[in-house]
Amino acid sequence: MSSNLPPGQRRIEGFPRFGLTRFAARFPENPNAVKLEVGGEVESALDLSAALRELPRVEQVSDFHCVTTWTATSLRWGGWRYADFHERVAVSRARPKSSARFVVLKAADGGRTILPLEHLLAEDVLLADTLNGEPLTVAHGAPLRLVAPAHYGYKSLKHLCRIEYWSDDSHWRPAAFRFMDHLEARVAREERGRGAPGWLLRLLYRPLVKPTIALFARELARHTR
Repeated sequence: MSSNLPPGQRRIEGFPRFGLTRFAARFPENPNAVKLEVGGEVESALDLSAALRELPRVEQVSDFHCVTTWTATSLRWGGWRYADFHERVAVSRARPKSSARFVVLKAADGGRTILPLEHLLAEDVLLADTLNGEPLTVAHGAPLRLVAPAHYGYKSLKHLCRIEYWSDDSHWRPAAFRFMDHLEARVAREERGRGAPGWLLRLLYRPLVKPTIALFARELARHTR
């Protein structure tokens, strides 16, 4: 898992808080209480936060690949499989349309992303609330986040609070410039963005890594004073 990194990735020490720079100073109002709504093309839009406790908990160790070329290895996540949540909770209670093929995920800090439903149903995709045996901190997505190891980190949305099922991607608006957001963002295929090859985006992103880490660390320090 961590011995051979994907194309263009470099191992980094630790696991820095990271993201689009405009989110550096944004934090959820209540990072201690899980709130998970399900909506979109469903029969019943519901708050299904409590239903997570009905599902079996799992733990997994996986690497986290940031689109800007750094990788944090061997992270131990705990939570619930998205496939279990979808099949045992969302389908039975919210009842998405049978034509639903895309899922838009929204965060309490205003972040958002999208993935095809088929990718979210992979066995290693989690709704995670712990990291390395401890509850998620606000730096890493408290109280709940998505973990999708086969996709670049911007698909593993932090501070997850809403899931929407849609038949197409017309309801989706990227949080960044459109060229920076690939619909699937699969690491193995180096789908870093759209309209430019992955190797080119590596060159554009790498100089941004250190200053972005520093910015997010400064804003977190201010927030937690």
